[in-house]
Amino acid sequence: MRGEVQPQRWFFVCYDQLHHDAFPWAVVDRSSVGLIFIESLQKGRRRKYHKQKLALLLSNMRHFAIEAEALGHPVMYEKSSKGYREVLERLSKEVGAISMVVPAEREMRHELEPLVEAETLLFEPHAGWLTERSWFVETVGTTPPFRMDRFYQRVRKETGVLMLEGKPLGGKYSFDSENRMAWKGDPVPQVDPVFDVDSIDQEVNDFVMKTFPTNPGECDLSKVPTTRQQHLVALQWAKENMPHFGPYEDAMSEKSRTLFHSKLATSINLHRLSPREVITEMMATDSPLNSLEGFYRQMIWREYVHHVHEVTDGFRTLESYNHQTDQPNHLNQHNPLPDAYWGAKSGFNCLDSVVESVMDDGWTHHIPRLMILSNFASLLDINPRELTTWFHEAFIDAYDWVVEPNVLGMGTFAMGDVMMTKPYVSGTPYINKMSDFCSSCSLHPKKTCTVSNLYWAYLERHKSSFTGNMRMAMPLRSLAKRSEEKKVEDSMIYASTIEALRAGQKVTIQ
Repeated sequence: MRGEVQPQRWFFVCYDQLHHDAFPWAVVDRSSVGLIFIESLQKGRRRKYHKQKLALLLSNMRHFAIEAEALGHPVMYEKSSKGYREVLERLSKEVGAISMVVPAEREMRHELEPLVEAETLLFEPHAGWLTERSWFVETVGTTPPFRMDRFYQRVRKETGVLMLEGKPLGGKYSFDSENRMAWKGDPVPQVDPVFDVDSIDQEVNDFVMKTFPTNPGECDLSKVPTTRQQHLVALQWAKENMPHFGPYEDAMSEKSRTLFHSKLATSINLHRLSPREVITEMMATDSPLNSLEGFYRQMIWREYVHHVHEVTDGFRTLESYNHQTDQPNHLNQHNPLPDAYWGAKSGFNCLDSVVESVMDDGWTHHIPRLMILSNFASLLDINPRELTTWFHEAFIDAYDWVVEPNVLGMGTFAMGDVMMTKPYVSGTPYINKMSDFCSSCSLHPKKTCTVSNLYWAYLERHKSSFTGNMRMAMPLRSLAKRSEEKKVEDSMIYASTIEALRAGQKVTIQ
């Protein structure tokens, strides 16, 4: 798709910069700005990505290129077995220096660094973020520990969102305490949207299934938006969820994988919907304040983890990062990721149900990610980098700047207190309270479920790492009161659970 008009500039459009108006190519005379797109098989084969993730990216990029051409942009669309650097180096010999908006992913920046140093590739600022780096540096700093609260308050003051005369609406910045209700079946969630599949979608589907036959999951592009119009439909669907989002933000259910979550991270992380337009639309809904604040807080968390990732070069500037193993591992957790994370049944219905949703859709909302997937990995001492790589591969909205802070920094406590004051771990009572997973599990939540045993065994194994941590004082006091007989049982259950999962077997009643 090469336009006949010779543009004054060429931009390489990264796979996650697919917005027609948020970037420098949105000029009055679009014919003067050519756009370059690259499908790199080398990138696609770098990890064992979920088929749905590959299909989502490729179909959105192909649709965006056609949309851009219709707007007047000359377009070059390259398909190559090589990496981005090699393709751009070749194209620069034809068109001269190529411009590019700074990539969000560290991996892409690292690959293209030689071209930037040679001035073959010219970086321009990324206008798709909501917040200034100075806001982060002035409130959080550039060295750990990193904490979000002061940054979030600064953003609220700078933007005026949910503010009135310099004060937060409702008299406080956070409504987290009001957003922890379990969902009992009412109100009834919306049915997930179904999108029309066109010839481009079908072509991409066939390509992914043929080229990546052994990758996990399946393609079903009727589940995700691929055109700009479909992303606007997804936004409207999300707006209709907003009234109930806040109260049930932390709830989990087999009956509804989505509940009232927006699912917009998929669109926003591609920039098919810009963060600004999403916030404008969502904040204009007639929704309760706790829902609006909960949503806005999630959007600013996205900004926050991006800043953390960039100022630490993906944590690599920190002393706790082990460059030999390419990971931080504060608790020295080294067990391999079990096949249960790829769909083998573990016997824990909560874990199996969440993994099933990931294998089906490449998605689940943030509480199952944190309190089921990351929780189990922590309790089982799974290697944090293996879990992080799995998240990167399995989730359609995952990129390095998102997944590394969220998994290494929050989900697993692999960074220690760099981002979190304590690990996010729990036993059976939390899962039973906040979900309906236990009701259809072969393990009874009060009689035979062993998640709590895994929790106590985790605390016993790592108690020396938590000594002096005020947030862990209460669970450690409870641990000290636990009988030695119980501790031995906990340890044995941990060992037998690891053994069963390594063998690909279900955990049975002890």
